[in-house]
Amino acid sequence: MKHIALILGMLAATAATQAQVGAPYIHDPSTIAECDGKYYTFGTGGGGLISSDGWSWNSGAERPGGGAAPDVLKIGDRYLVIYGATGGGLGGGHNGRILTMWNKTLDPKSPDFKFTTAVEVCSSDGMEDNDAIDPGMLLDPTTGRLWVSYGTYFGTIRLIELDPTTGARVAGNKELDIAIDCEASDLIYRNGWYYLLGTHGTCCDGVNSTYNIVVGRSRQVTGPYLDNVNRDMYHGGGKMVIAAGDRKTGAGHFGRTIIDEGIEVMSFHWEADFDMGGRSTLAIRPLLWKNDWPVGGEQFKGGTFEIESERRGYALELAVDFVRMNVARQGGFGRPQANAAPPQPVANQKLQDVIGTWPTGNIDLRCGDYMFRPHQRWTVTPVAEAGGYLGGPYFKIVIEGTDRALAATENLELTTVPAFSGADEQLWRIEQAVDGTFRIMPKRIPGQSELNKRYVLYSAADSTPTLAVWDFSSDNSKWNFRSH
Repeated sequence: MKHIALILGMLAATAATQAQVGAPYIHDPSTIAECDGKYYTFGTGGGGLISSDGWSWNSGAERPGGGAAPDVLKIGDRYLVIYGATGGGLGGGHNGRILTMWNKTLDPKSPDFKFTTAVEVCSSDGMEDNDAIDPGMLLDPTTGRLWVSYGTYFGTIRLIELDPTTGARVAGNKELDIAIDCEASDLIYRNGWYYLLGTHGTCCDGVNSTYNIVVGRSRQVTGPYLDNVNRDMYHGGGKMVIAAGDRKTGAGHFGRTIIDEGIEVMSFHWEADFDMGGRSTLAIRPLLWKNDWPVGGEQFKGGTFEIESERRGYALELAVDFVRMNVARQGGFGRPQANAAPPQPVANQKLQDVIGTWPTGNIDLRCGDYMFRPHQRWTVTPVAEAGGYLGGPYFKIVIEGTDRALAATENLELTTVPAFSGADEQLWRIEQAVDGTFRIMPKRIPGQSELNKRYVLYSAADSTPTLAVWDFSSDNSKWNFRSH
């Protein structure tokens, strides 16, 4: 029984480090907004979540009006909040109203925290082929125009234009039908394409919900929005972005956050997280782009890997003497041999066979050909007590089977220390870039007071790892985790 309890405790600890920490319970979350160093997202029913680091989330965000499925967008030095006051079958009908309001800050403790009077921007009468609920906003970076998509399965998804200075409907603007068979839509722009993200499937049924997020794209914000096989979303098309997985089901209410060039995340909710009692929870995943289509990435969980440079394909390794394996070459040059014994597997070189040849103090690093050797195998583990960042916990990176830890130095170089202490320079932020590679960043550079947001593990030459400023356009900044 003691062994069973220990195993269950380990599994619970692992699950806790792989989900948003704290009390991340929310339904229909808005796009994540940053305000004065904190992150905010709002949900159905009023209120929402706040995080100081992007990883640990708790209740505390405030907005008046109640209703459902808000969105938030920073425009200039103010925040515009939009929400559905009714609709979606709430209260038994589909006569919905969508309203906007402004605030100078999202911090409810700030003396500047005061929402303006809400302004209605559209409505539905309960009989027409639309339900005014679930709004999502896009401030077009090419024109400065502000667009809103809204609607549910009860009819069409519609597009309207707002004035980005007032949050009111543009005078004379006529709503446009752009999709069906989805709800909780959102609009984003990238590389000359407008994307309409919609939530497909069934909602609000806990572990039985089938919500998933689909997408179409267009060269014009007004559509038509076509999927990867040219189906129009107005006729039910949509390419899958993310569906159930990892013991979580019901992905809905997409939001995009650009962290840095080439580093993006998508936020949404899970209708039911099986490891959190089937509750609806906030989710943050890497947002990847493949052939100009958005794809929901997998959360990095750690493991034992070769850490491979995208620059050359060489492996990060300890700068120690190469120890040859005492295994005779078998089979000549591949010619058949009469009466030859069947080949037997060759075991990998063992840590105990080589660790005695390594220095006992700090050991520098280099990159080289991967040979399945102990000095090239890294175990990456989330550190629950170290906090996190938008989308992940901090990790420790040690040589497999040891406590020898990767660390940043004050002069922007790399070393390994004999034992992991939990110091900030031994904690690593690991984020998947939009092309599927990873950037690896120390939490803090020794001697610097601020958290590190610039310097990453960098291949300065084929065999020379160091720290340098993140550059998405250069493969020197990018790494892969290979499981062999």
